[in-house]
Amino acid sequence: MSDTPRLRFAPSPTGYLHVGNIRAALVNWLFAKQTGGTFLLRFDDTDQERSKQAFEDGIREDMGWLGLHWEAECKQSDRMARYAEMAEKLKASGRLYPCYDTPEELEVRRKLQVSRGKPPIYDRASLKLTDAQKAAYAQEGRTPHWRFLLEESDIVWNDMIRGEVKFTGQFASDPVLIRADGVPLYTFSSCVDDVDMNITHIVRGEDHVTNSAVQIQIFAALGASAPQFAHMALLTSKGGKLSKREGGGDIRTLREKGFFPLAISSYLAKIGTSDSVELAESMEALVEQFAFSKMGRAAAQYDEEELARLNTRLLHAASLEEVAPQLGAMGLTQLDSEFWERVRPNIASLEEVKDWWALVNQPITPVVEDSEYCAKAAELLPEGKWDDKTWQTFTGAVKEATGRKGKELFMPLRLALTARTDGPDLHVVFELLGREKARKRLLGEAA
Repeated sequence: MSDTPRLRFAPSPTGYLHVGNIRAALVNWLFAKQTGGTFLLRFDDTDQERSKQAFEDGIREDMGWLGLHWEAECKQSDRMARYAEMAEKLKASGRLYPCYDTPEELEVRRKLQVSRGKPPIYDRASLKLTDAQKAAYAQEGRTPHWRFLLEESDIVWNDMIRGEVKFTGQFASDPVLIRADGVPLYTFSSCVDDVDMNITHIVRGEDHVTNSAVQIQIFAALGASAPQFAHMALLTSKGGKLSKREGGGDIRTLREKGFFPLAISSYLAKIGTSDSVELAESMEALVEQFAFSKMGRAAAQYDEEELARLNTRLLHAASLEEVAPQLGAMGLTQLDSEFWERVRPNIASLEEVKDWWALVNQPITPVVEDSEYCAKAAELLPEGKWDDKTWQTFTGAVKEATGRKGKELFMPLRLALTARTDGPDLHVVFELLGREKARKRLLGEAA
């Protein structure tokens, strides 16, 4: 095993990454960087029906955008010959045995076990088959799947997050490692990869704890030592468990909404830990602050509103150059620095910039309910260069000339200038509109 940590993130390209996936990738990356280790990307793509090139490309794109760069990459679909080789090794040692049971037969036996108060685990009936019985099944056209013969001794390891974890082997079911069509399942292929890639640490969600117990024995059967394990509590949302198939916090959508990579990483690195959730100065700062000892056992709830608050802090300090790529993806390529500087303090997300841009730069049909009042206001529009004080000067003059105040003063102006009863702060909109465009709208002309 390597002297320096070697970690991997192994997504299945069956959907786009969501925050739960990225949290796992981020924790692996942080630990690798903190320890001078290596971070690898592996695509677990043996499920050829559901694995898509578009999802694979999307995973690379999302990870690159977040700054989670990897040193090497591989795909399980390129390693099928290696899995077959290692399967033969386990067959020769008697740890991988053929099973001819149909799903219907297994279900009947499970129900019978439950009715007798026994655990519904595989009864190892296939171990008792004679050569003649196997030949008869083959004559019927049955192709065997292959199960791993578990030892009944206790399985114990010291988890870097959960502490001591103990499984009683006699209550575990021999897992299927090779399907009847010859395709290796995750439990097996992942172990072969981890051995060949010299992985030293496996950091993943606590839903893999049972897999880890089984895989410890598979590693030993392959003649290798098991890596160190760290099982993180899962993220939940208000609707329950996060899933890339069911939706909820996918990175692609967050990017389209205008979230910053550092805000996402800061949030995911801190929720579920003893640290306060706050915006980090940099990814390097997150590396320095990381520790498995800070990670809690209770599930952490993902809250996009909390993430948005961190993102807004970054947004209010961002230059036009920093947000230009995201604005360009929204079709907003004509913004200049002056527009951005005026709008920036008044938005909570980049999505709102589209609203500001349309309101100021695209023609609208004004809503003029009191033409006499609006015409008077048009006469009072200040001359010269407008700034952030111009709106106050203008409304003061209108108030003095008309005697209006409050809603009677402002609402007709808002309707004429924006055609809306609510929206962005008028003093900023007014400055950005300029005198000629404001005059036309007050007079009921499309502008």
